[in-house]
Amino acid sequence: QVQVVESGGGLVQSGESLRLSCVTSGNVFSIAAVGWYRQAVPGEPREFLAEITRTDKIRYGDSVKGRFTISRDIAKNTVYLQMNNLKPEDPAVYYCAADTVQARPGGCEFLEVWGRGTPVTVSS
Repeated sequence: QVQVVESGGGLVQSGESLRLSCVTSGNVFSIAAVGWYRQAVPGEPREFLAEITRTDKIRYGDSVKGRFTISRDIAKNTVYLQMNNLKPEDPAVYYCAADTVQARPGGCEFLEVWGRGTPVTVSS
């Protein structure tokens, strides 16, 4: 199994930066990709922000292109989300999710593992 833990959230002023961390543990070799999402209002769909795959392919959501950067440290099993020029519309709970693939008799099992989130607040 894979576990995911986010950290790095907090309160910043508009225009400032934060770096979020997503530490994975357990069967990390089953992780195909790690993505960052956010949820501004409980119960609403989570917004896709960025994803990095095992082969370092990266993609971003339109709302954060040019401001947020995803990266990873393989040795630390950690994926980062560098968030620059934070805006009043960025406050949310930020989540990390690991897409895992494991071989099973007769096929593959796909499972998405979510962390509990880290809150980000931006004051104007």
